[in-house]
Amino acid sequence: MAEATIRVVVVTSAAPRQTQTWTLDLPTGATLAEALRACGLQPTDPDYAAGVWGRAQPLDMPLREGDRIDWCRPLRVDPKVARRERFARQGARAAGLFAQRR
Repeated sequence: MAEATIRVVVVTSAAPRQTQTWTLDLPTGATLAEALRACGLQPTDPDYAAGVWGRAQPLDMPLREGDRIDWCRPLRVDPKVARRERFARQGARAAGLFAQRR
């Protein structure tokens, strides 16, 4: 009798604007760390964070069918702060959805 498997997707963001994707068939009950190791990644690397569907999760979390695992670098700056600073530099007339482009 064949062992039951689940299919998960692992997405990495190794460098800015570059992603790599793996589709894995793992045994039922596989953990987040096992999925990362199956892709050749080091789950304990302090420079990266692991999550499922965009939410940080512990490495011993069991995976379910169809999970999307995110392996990415932490943000260097808070996006809200960056937006406020960009708006302050550009001013009210140059920023926004309907600003005229020259």
